[in-house]
Amino acid sequence: MKPRTLKILFNIYPPFICSGIKVKKISDDFKFIRVEMKLKWYNRNYVGTHFGGSLFSMTDPFLMVMLMNILGKEYIVWDKSTCIEFIRPGLGTVKAEFRIIDENIRDIIEKTSGGEKYYPEFNVEILNERNEVVSRIKKILYVKKKI
Repeated sequence: MKPRTLKILFNIYPPFICSGIKVKKISDDFKFIRVEMKLKWYNRNYVGTHFGGSLFSMTDPFLMVMLMNILGKEYIVWDKSTCIEFIRPGLGTVKAEFRIIDENIRDIIEKTSGGEKYYPEFNVEILNERNEVVSRIKKILYVKKKI
């Protein structure tokens, strides 16, 4: 799938629409994605800040989808686990940027070359408008080369 098509599909995906999550950029090589979420009446919690579930959702599928597109159909890629740490209240527009560097790709290919399972870890920060950390996410993926 082309990055532009995927961006459109993400932006009309009902769970993202209902949370106010917007994909702003997907690079042509799928190695970078930027996501934003504005604080709205429908995604705020009881105390008026971003709902934690929406912060979690804005980081959910992206690394898996990026790796699926980078590695191709000869690999199985799944989300294995995610841990979120809330640092400060999320106010205004928050953003997250996802990057997969060439070193990550080489490491994954090397560690799965014989059909072994591999669990690469990625860290992502959700930032507010002042570039202060709102939440830290540790994402572990499951990757296996089909043999």
